[in-house]
Amino acid sequence: MSSPDRGRRLINPSPELYERLHFSQACRVGDHIWVSGQVGVDPTTLKPAEGMEAQARLAFDGVRSVLEAAGASLADIVELTTFHTDLRGDMKEFTQVKDACIPDRYPAWTAVGVTQLALPELLVEIRAVAVAGSGIG
Repeated sequence: MSSPDRGRRLINPSPELYERLHFSQACRVGDHIWVSGQVGVDPTTLKPAEGMEAQARLAFDGVRSVLEAAGASLADIVELTTFHTDLRGDMKEFTQVKDACIPDRYPAWTAVGVTQLALPELLVEIRAVAVAGSGIG
């Protein structure tokens, strides 16, 4: 029999996404947290922001809010996977935002060029794996 704190906990700071789109924004098992892809959509207008910098900031804000709801922070990210519709063209702007959000103790990172994301205006999607409490120190 497993202990209750070792079971899977669904993290959904925006429960309507869970109900409407049938996915969890994150899952936590023990101290490990898997964050679903976050995109640069403005939470008030529900429209994609203009440009890579604005979209990357909103996507990292989404990752931050999901991690906080799971009891962790951006500093706890151990693996980052990013999906870009213009990988080479947008990398400089994206990296500047990433480095502002995660200024040290960089996680493992894989950047992938893709032809499409969920909405035609989207430029980037960010998913992360974190270990709660690992960013301290």
